[in-house]
Amino acid sequence: MSAAPQRIEKGIHWGNLIRVTGWLLLAAAVMSPLLLGEGYRLPGGIGKNYLLTIGIFTGIHAIIAVGLGLLMGYAGQVSLGHAAFYGLGAYTSAILTAKLGVPPVPAMLAGIVLTAVIALLLGTPTLRLHGHYLAMFTLGLGMIAQIVFNQARGLTGGFGGVRNIPYLGIGSWQLDTKPEFYIVVVLALGLTLLMAHNLVNSRTGRALRALHESELAAAICGVDVARGKLQIFVISAVLASVAGSLYAHFMRFVSPGPFGFVFSVDLLIMVVVGGAASVWGPVAGAALFNVLSETLGRIGEQIPWVADLDIVLFGAVLVAVIVFLPRGLVTLAGRRRGGVGEAASRPEIQAEA
Repeated sequence: MSAAPQRIEKGIHWGNLIRVTGWLLLAAAVMSPLLLGEGYRLPGGIGKNYLLTIGIFTGIHAIIAVGLGLLMGYAGQVSLGHAAFYGLGAYTSAILTAKLGVPPVPAMLAGIVLTAVIALLLGTPTLRLHGHYLAMFTLGLGMIAQIVFNQARGLTGGFGGVRNIPYLGIGSWQLDTKPEFYIVVVLALGLTLLMAHNLVNSRTGRALRALHESELAAAICGVDVARGKLQIFVISAVLASVAGSLYAHFMRFVSPGPFGFVFSVDLLIMVVVGGAASVWGPVAGAALFNVLSETLGRIGEQIPWVADLDIVLFGAVLVAVIVFLPRGLVTLAGRRRGGVGEAASRPEIQAEA
């Protein structure tokens, strides 16, 4: 009679310990580039600034991936053109600040509004359709955006891009160092994760999970399917726009190259590998993707033919995850947590109590 409660209590204790340990390790990983000295060097000659650059790009990509994960993992819609919204945010900030003298923060807000309006106008007719029409539509959208970025030379600068983009800042205060920009990107990612977590645990999130399983069943239960898909599509596009603005003010130069179909596929890999049906999954996928990319790039500097293996490696990782971890890397943490605390939820143990 008393054995079952003891096992339940023990499971909860170890589950909390593992959870706290995980948060501490995550905090240490996030803060470590800021705490290292300027003279710090890894065996490959990698210094503090290089680690901060990887961290900044990982954070920017993770913001887009979280939005795409909401669209794919919770609403069940596949997008192959999120690089277009990423580029739209980047070019809006770049053109308004570098050519028209608009301060960076209002320019970012303008990019958000413009992206939301375009996503709303384009998504309203498309998201009422069924099947994979959204994937085909966003694929075409990405191609059209790439053509516009290349050909509208008077506005976007064409292949030459937009240069001399000012640093992100407010008034005289500018984020002109990597540690400062890294902190802003981490805060932006934190706010994105907080928003996503609240969304998926709200009534809207439950409605999204319902339509992901079956749009017909969700509609029968009273869920406005078209409206739900449109809302999450706009939110996902807005997050991509925010990431694009951050990219523009960090690089201080934008050109059409980073906003093509290849990057949309990269985002898809980040989300699937990390785990689409999880708020943290896309973050894990973005981190793994950027670390592998940079590692192959460093090795490719010494062994040229290795640089051409990135597509093969990412393809192999994607296949392995689909076969062995169909719900992404986050299931590894889920399995461990479930193994420790499963006694608390097993029906037979509760029955014994």
